[in-house]
Amino acid sequence: MTQKSIKSPWLWVPSLYLTEGIPYIIITTVSVVMYTKLGVSNSDIGLYTSLLYLPWVIKPIWSPIVDLFGSKRKWFLTMQLVLALVFLGVGMTTPASNFFFLTLAFFWMGAFASATNDIASDGMYLIALKPDQQSFFVGLRGTFYRIGMITGNGLIVIIAGFLETSLGDNTQAWSWTMISVGGLMLILTLINFLTTPQVEEVQAEKTEEEKSFAKVFQTFFTKRNIGLSLAFVLLYRLGESQLVKMASPFLLGDRTDGGLAISTSDYGLIYGTVGVIALLLGGIVGGILISRDGLGKWMIPMALSLNLPNLLYIALAYFQPEGLVYPATVVIIEQLGYGFGFAAYMVFLIYLAEGMYKTSHYALATGFMAMGMMFPGMISGYVQEWLGYTGFFVWVGLAMIPALIMAASVRYPKDFGQKKPEEKTQ
Repeated sequence: MTQKSIKSPWLWVPSLYLTEGIPYIIITTVSVVMYTKLGVSNSDIGLYTSLLYLPWVIKPIWSPIVDLFGSKRKWFLTMQLVLALVFLGVGMTTPASNFFFLTLAFFWMGAFASATNDIASDGMYLIALKPDQQSFFVGLRGTFYRIGMITGNGLIVIIAGFLETSLGDNTQAWSWTMISVGGLMLILTLINFLTTPQVEEVQAEKTEEEKSFAKVFQTFFTKRNIGLSLAFVLLYRLGESQLVKMASPFLLGDRTDGGLAISTSDYGLIYGTVGVIALLLGGIVGGILISRDGLGKWMIPMALSLNLPNLLYIALAYFQPEGLVYPATVVIIEQLGYGFGFAAYMVFLIYLAEGMYKTSHYALATGFMAMGMMFPGMISGYVQEWLGYTGFFVWVGLAMIPALIMAASVRYPKDFGQKKPEEKTQ
């Protein structure tokens, strides 16, 4: 295959990462909103929706299969089709009497398909683009991933809230919402089929000797300072991993239970739309600054930015203000800080994946990232029910201590991510 046959990244990077973002946010976050509105307890929500992160944790086990066999394009197109069927299944089983078990089963299948889609999509990005293109398009990639988050946690939730009001039945509202998500995934799969390039032959770099599962894992776990690096990956978002699971029940919950009683549509507007836009802006600014100055200068400021705004939830839970102004302000500040702080995290993961087997090593790094979200999230509901919302958010605030310690301790080239002088003049 000639280089001329490769389609422009401007054409396929946006759609590919939009299709990564939507299923991930639906499975890990919108499921929390759905189960909250369908009356599931916080402890069950925290435990079982956090377990949905497991496929992203263990995806390194099968990432070498994606890396070594078949084309990345065939993998992600197949997984995207499976995801469309999964969301249709969630929608069809939501009205059932044992809906919690059935929908969780579909979400589990979707989580495995979404994790595999991530492996193949990230692999396409790494093999289809040259290193300078990877840096150039990382902003576009992140932008459309977050647009997927806005679509899922914003627009989709707003639609669900509208249907709750118009139908007067939360079960039917969420059933039709998930069926619509399935239809959306079918459309996106078709778009990716038409726009993504076939570049496996162009970028073939593996020899028969290299095609070894053991070597894939060995080369990752023998990286320099790997223990310290993985501790950083696990602890950097220790507070956020718990906050993200209980923020929805807190904002949506009855005031008598310590919540703010915000409607589903208002939640979609505040947390899923305005909040994600703030997240996007923070991420863009963070990426620009790292590109200008390198990761070393911004690691600690970004770690503080990610963690300090979480303290605002303490006041929100204590005073339980009426209306949307104060909750919206807190969400915007927290998401802006999270987006800014998350830029350092993602650049570090790219550094951790450097070398041979980038696809598999990036999958391993993001697997540990998902583990850092899963285990704290599993206990978040129990901690909240034990401490109440105010005490829970104090606990989340204290979680910044190990995060900051690891941010100060982790080792990496301080100029990593910084544009070279010759790149700045191009």
